[in-house]
Amino acid sequence: MAAREQTVGGGALETCSLERILEALKLLLSPGGSGSSSLQITKHDVLLATLKSNLSALEDKFLKDPHWKQLKLLRDEIAKKAECPQNSMDITWSFTSQTLLLLLCLKETMIHLTADFNPGKPNPRTPEVAPALSPDTLSISQQKTVQSVLQFVVTLGVCPYLIPGVGVPLRYRTDFGAVVQDVVCLDVAPDAARRLYTSCRVLLNVAQHTSLGNLIFCRHFGDIAAGLCQLGFCPTKRKAVKPLDEVLKEEERALCRGTLKNILDQVYQPLAVRELLILQGGPPQSCTDGKTQFGSRAPAWLRRLCGQLLSERLMKPCGVQAVVRGILEGAGAGAAGGSDAEVMATDWKKCDLIAKILASCPQQSLSPESYYKDICPQILDLFHFQDKLTARQFQRVATTTFITISRECPQLAAKYLLQPVLAPLHRCLNTAEIPERDMVPGTVLVTEEELSRCIEDVFKVFVIGNEPLTVLVDSLLPVLGVLFSLYCFTKQSVSHIRSLCQEILLWILEKLERKKAVASLKGFAGLDKSVPSLHSLCQFRVASQGGIMILIQETICEEDEDEALYQKVSSEQCQVEHLSDLLSHCQECGLAGDFFIFCLKELTQVAMENETEVKSQPFSSKSLLEFEQHHSLVEGQERKLLILQLITVLCERMSEQIFTNITQVVDFVSATLQRACASLAHQAESTVESQTLSMSMGLVAVMLGGAVQLKSSEFAVLKQLMPLLEKVSNTYPDPVIQELAVDLRITIATHGAFSTEAVSVAAQSTLNKKNPERKIEGQQQTNCERSTDVTNSCLKQQDSNEESSHPTDLKYNNASLIPQEVNEPSTTSQKSGGVLPEELQEILLSAYDPQIPTRAAALRTLCRWIEQREGKVLEMQEKLLKIFLENLEHEDTFVYLSAIQGVALLSDVYPEKILLSLLAQYDSSKDKHSPETRMKVGEVLMRIVRALGDMVSKYREPLMNTFLRGTRDPDSAHRASSLSNLGELCQRLDFLLGSMVHEVTTCLIAVAKTDPEVQVRRAAIHVVVLLLRGLSQKTTEVLRDVLKDLYHLLKHVVHLEPDEVAKLHAQLALEELDEIMRNFLFPPQKLEKKIVVLP
Repeated sequence: MAAREQTVGGGALETCSLERILEALKLLLSPGGSGSSSLQITKHDVLLATLKSNLSALEDKFLKDPHWKQLKLLRDEIAKKAECPQNSMDITWSFTSQTLLLLLCLKETMIHLTADFNPGKPNPRTPEVAPALSPDTLSISQQKTVQSVLQFVVTLGVCPYLIPGVGVPLRYRTDFGAVVQDVVCLDVAPDAARRLYTSCRVLLNVAQHTSLGNLIFCRHFGDIAAGLCQLGFCPTKRKAVKPLDEVLKEEERALCRGTLKNILDQVYQPLAVRELLILQGGPPQSCTDGKTQFGSRAPAWLRRLCGQLLSERLMKPCGVQAVVRGILEGAGAGAAGGSDAEVMATDWKKCDLIAKILASCPQQSLSPESYYKDICPQILDLFHFQDKLTARQFQRVATTTFITISRECPQLAAKYLLQPVLAPLHRCLNTAEIPERDMVPGTVLVTEEELSRCIEDVFKVFVIGNEPLTVLVDSLLPVLGVLFSLYCFTKQSVSHIRSLCQEILLWILEKLERKKAVASLKGFAGLDKSVPSLHSLCQFRVASQGGIMILIQETICEEDEDEALYQKVSSEQCQVEHLSDLLSHCQECGLAGDFFIFCLKELTQVAMENETEVKSQPFSSKSLLEFEQHHSLVEGQERKLLILQLITVLCERMSEQIFTNITQVVDFVSATLQRACASLAHQAESTVESQTLSMSMGLVAVMLGGAVQLKSSEFAVLKQLMPLLEKVSNTYPDPVIQELAVDLRITIATHGAFSTEAVSVAAQSTLNKKNPERKIEGQQQTNCERSTDVTNSCLKQQDSNEESSHPTDLKYNNASLIPQEVNEPSTTSQKSGGVLPEELQEILLSAYDPQIPTRAAALRTLCRWIEQREGKVLEMQEKLLKIFLENLEHEDTFVYLSAIQGVALLSDVYPEKILLSLLAQYDSSKDKHSPETRMKVGEVLMRIVRALGDMVSKYREPLMNTFLRGTRDPDSAHRASSLSNLGELCQRLDFLLGSMVHEVTTCLIAVAKTDPEVQVRRAAIHVVVLLLRGLSQKTTEVLRDVLKDLYHLLKHVVHLEPDEVAKLHAQLALEELDEIMRNFLFPPQKLEKKIVVLP
């Protein structure tokens, strides 16, 4: 049907030009030169008269104008070949047939011109080096003329002959279309089917030319496809004036069917999908005026045909992308998109509809498995688009389709979607079999691109999709160990997949059943070896593009065994810390509390083990049984140490809100009581166990004392403690704890109806322990009143939520189980207007308390009072200085850091009195003060220098002299400390360095070149870095006399210093100096205008 017609006589083509043909087309379209818009009229007789006038004018041109003779000959020749019916009583068809003939003339002329075109070789020496333009190229105005002609041909020759339901009716397009629908006469020859066949055949013939085909298919592909569907597939047994099989031969109908499939394969596939969807239509939608959208619904045969053709588009290579683009492009994605793309990104319903289409297996598919095998790789490709306009929509479609297939066909989803996505992680599991060819050290198992894409895809499907389907959760469980190891590795440096790994792990831990979640955490911590993890031969490594790859690790030599052991221990320590960081995000859901309780129960099991098992005989290589026993013993000891390490890290990093309900608190107390009973059974009672037992029982007393409003169901949970409390009351040697255990049992049994004074005292004692600063009786009374008020408010809040079926939530706005006001520092003294003498005396005594927490709290309190400029406290400055200096020598970090802060704050208030004393102590010999104390004093001096700011210039001489003398001290640590303080001081002096800059420079040069200790040389170079960085653009003025000497020093260090760290400091200093000098020599140009007011 669409075969090219034979080329007509060469003589006619030689003299006929494109301009003549286009002029003829313009004559048909624009009578009187008024433009095509003059035909947009509503009166039928005027339209018919206009069409008739156009045809008559064209015939007059052919008969009277000799310049049109060749075009007439060409038209007549093509008319004979084309077998196009021309003579008709219907003026619209006569007009259409003449227009079709002229389009054929245009196509043949363009082909002939291209065949005869032989451009010469351009001369590269002339400006006209661009290749010559092909003679069949249409200008913009000519293209507009052809587009108008095509619009008329489709409107008059195709659309009026489509049966109702096929395509969009003309009357719903434009007002002119409604007029055309009424003026077309279908009762005269040729028949409507023959007219439609002729129009489609000629248009497809013209479309064989590339440029004309683009103009046709870009705007009129849908109408031509609708005509071919009707001609080739419409049932012949229809109630019509003349059946279709009597008008068209079966060969012609078969040709239409084949042509339809050919053009569907040739055109842009998203365009084909979009037009087929329009042809297929949808269920009739009721409108407000009672009409349905686009009139009649598509007939059943057309809906089935379009569905079949759409399925064929889908099952082709890149068919999924074509379907998605075909639906989305018109709504803001792809090439047709613009500002509407962001709006389309939120159109979830349309994306979900596409997902349902992709997830539904078509009928012509051999089997669901073959269908999913073809489209699943294409669905995964949708995740990896880089175009920002389409990426969000395509990823949404891919995610929804992924989840829909997983919901409807879980087995096929696991095989064709989840396995390819998770394949890089499965490849490096300890349960996977690595091929021998990949066992060579250094072999890359998973490339950087594969791993990044895998993590990103998992994040998009699991976290963004947020559908905890069984198949999804089960598929992710085996690779959680690798994911956690990868997360730990990303925490060591900057990585773009760190947050993705964290979100994936948090998502799966939240969606898993609590037992499975705790089991996964056991695997992360190394307590459960049965949980799949990273293969022992695999290791992560940073890749060249900033990502991470997985490769086979190098073989460990005997010399590196110690280093490997150190790396293993460090890695385990980091994993525990990273696990605690991960659990810090799981406190609200209660998972962190459950895992902490599990660790406590494991600790109880450790306490219950027999001591003889620990004191096993040493390993002997003579017996395999002894070897196995020794190995199991070592593993047991490793497990015990790991449990202790886990509990230590969790206690340090978890907040007080780790327990979220009464059940967890009861489990915690139960684990503590069991451990205490186990210790008693082994006669291993210790002070720590006694304190822990007192704390846990005090916690129960707090709950029973009214801090939490308990319900009857929660008393049932508390009754689980009664057997353990009874055991403690019978076996524990301390009578106070025995009595408290009995009283707690009575209070629990009576649901709080009876409570002894011992329970109240224990509750109050537990609350008071939360703040060791409060030891004054008046303060305790005030705090008790505040605690009661806050507790009452919490009880009222719980009463309002009593209808909820969940356990009582322990997360108020304050700390768990402890009212907030009890945890805050006392403000009684502030409200009363000053510090009471008794209170001050109590704090001063506490500063010498042997208990470290009490002493540190007292020092912190004194620091706060000094900062608040309390008069009575500042009057005792000498005594306070003595207290702080004595506590500087304390070995506990918390104590001496509090003392350092106190001395710094006191120096800020009285710098003249305190600073000189500190300088004398810092400058003293190590016989008077230990090196550690002098280092702590140096830290105080550094803080004082920072606090003084610009006022430090007043104390320049004593500070500078002391630090310069310190650089000659026999102790290398003191020399490094003095240099550090010297750099801090020089940074803040700027221009006030004055003549002392020569002394500083000489000192730095001498130390950097001659000091035997590498740490001191590093400190000297670092002082230069600080000096240049602090002075910045003022360097050329302040250091102009010594800048050359400093430059020579830095070059000396870079070339001759053996220490790499010192070289690095010197290189940094040179870079700073280079930047300073560039800005000095080539200052940045500022485009500014100065306005000066003349006198």
